[in-house]
Amino acid sequence: MRTLRPLQDLGLSARAETVYLALVERGPQTPAELTGRPELAGVPLDGLKDAAAELGDIGLVSRTGGRLTAQPPRAVLEAVAERRARQARAAYESATALSQYWLDHTAGASYVEVVDTSERRGEVQSWVHNGAVSQVRALSIGPVGGGDRMPEVGPGTLDALARGVAYRVVYSANILQDPKALDVAHECVARGEQARVFPDVALNVLVCDDRFAVVSVAAPNRTGHHSVVVQPSGLLDGLTGVFESYWQLAVPLPPAGETVKSEAAPEGRQLLSYLSAGLTDESIARELGVSERTVARRIARLQEMLGAKTRFQLGIQASRRGWL
Repeated sequence: MRTLRPLQDLGLSARAETVYLALVERGPQTPAELTGRPELAGVPLDGLKDAAAELGDIGLVSRTGGRLTAQPPRAVLEAVAERRARQARAAYESATALSQYWLDHTAGASYVEVVDTSERRGEVQSWVHNGAVSQVRALSIGPVGGGDRMPEVGPGTLDALARGVAYRVVYSANILQDPKALDVAHECVARGEQARVFPDVALNVLVCDDRFAVVSVAAPNRTGHHSVVVQPSGLLDGLTGVFESYWQLAVPLPPAGETVKSEAAPEGRQLLSYLSAGLTDESIARELGVSERTVARRIARLQEMLGAKTRFQLGIQASRRGWL
């Protein structure tokens, strides 16, 4: 058989692609029957079920009476392509508009200052947190500018929380794959921070009250670190608007140690929050203290409860019911 990688190119695992091709060639089969296929030899049954779940999430495989059936790919994958194309167009248009705004307003502008903070990253953060009077709004994608820095609470953050400064932070889901970064976020939540998670946060931003903002960027050589300080201006208003947009789209990050008693609302909100935030089954299992298989089973029960065929539909139905 000719080697194909169409599904891997869309982000599915190699195992899921192999399962789909086997179902297309041989017709409906149970996961146990698939273990007899030469190309799937040695794959545990749970691994095949996980692969089938991947395919089911985007509608390429249906399950009837325990048997898996491959679905025609064109309509399903065209829908995926269209959804991604819309996201790409929106990202491109946003980047173009903001870049033009930046060019129009920063040439010689007194309200924008670029500071080389490669050797003193903490100073600017301390300036924000120590100077905050009422609120700090932040987008966080983790460290930028090279180096192997450990996740840590920003200097001055805990003191600001202790004196009553309100914090709202949107974390990018990718940094929360790191258990240490997640511990940092949970520590701040335990002190009163409101934290949410979004799959693809674009940049690091700190907005101090409505007085100024700091954007952290990599230096031109990609090894250093610069901080862009933005004073009151239309650009500051734009950055604040970007934060608020992310805040509306993001989902809450539950405090550490919160348990899930069952999959029914509202007890299943933690599981749904992690899922909607884009965390993998492995990361969710680690946070809940259960196996990946248990996570997949709970998600399947939630899908059945809400009549959702895919995890994407599950998120929509959960949102409509106010579970997120």
